[in-house]
Amino acid sequence: MCGRYKLTRRKQLVEEHFDSVSGVEDWNPRYNIAPTQHIPVIRQNPKEPIRELSLMRWGLIPSWSKDSSAAARMINARSETAGTKPAFRDALKSRRCLIPADGFYEWMRTGKSKQPYCFELNDGELFAFAGLWDRWKDGTGKVLETCSILTTTPNAVTAAVHDRMPVILDPDNYDLWLDPGMRDVGAASELLKPYDARLMRCHPVSSRINHVANDDAACCSPWNSPRFRIGSFVA
Repeated sequence: MCGRYKLTRRKQLVEEHFDSVSGVEDWNPRYNIAPTQHIPVIRQNPKEPIRELSLMRWGLIPSWSKDSSAAARMINARSETAGTKPAFRDALKSRRCLIPADGFYEWMRTGKSKQPYCFELNDGELFAFAGLWDRWKDGTGKVLETCSILTTTPNAVTAAVHDRMPVILDPDNYDLWLDPGMRDVGAASELLKPYDARLMRCHPVSSRINHVANDDAACCSPWNSPRFRIGSFVA
């Protein structure tokens, strides 16, 4: 599962990294992004070869849903079953997106408490989760666009902390993943693999991350304690 992540780059850097355009206003660096908040998402324009950045609410609401109550439970979609689940199968076929990030958090149970960890790429660079999106109308006709992050089995870095990890797409697969004309669910599913553990790092962080109101650099700063080590990866 992926229930918290961070995106600490400004809009201009995100646009440049993903070669996208947007009409979205700039945002402040985010260190503790939580479900139901509005987050940056990148889609392919279906009529032009342009990647577009927009904001969506995190927690997918299927277009056919009668209300929005399920959104908080649909922040993630299992890649192994997304192609058969009514809430995600159409989105996997034709409504795929990139969700920019530069780190995510998972918790490891230690006795009666849970120790949070921050996972990043080795050089701390931007990456993209594989995402699905949908468009829903409420009872007044107001349109709300929502999204979900796909998850997969863990790699060697994340396995010691959690039994799932978000799908981090290889940049070489961005075009295929975003291509609105690519409607082969099997081909799309082939891209949803655990990311190469050799390219990732992790470290423990303080319990500040547990509280949504905390959203600053201290949330992802290494919490130095000799008690927590994950294999050869110092945590």
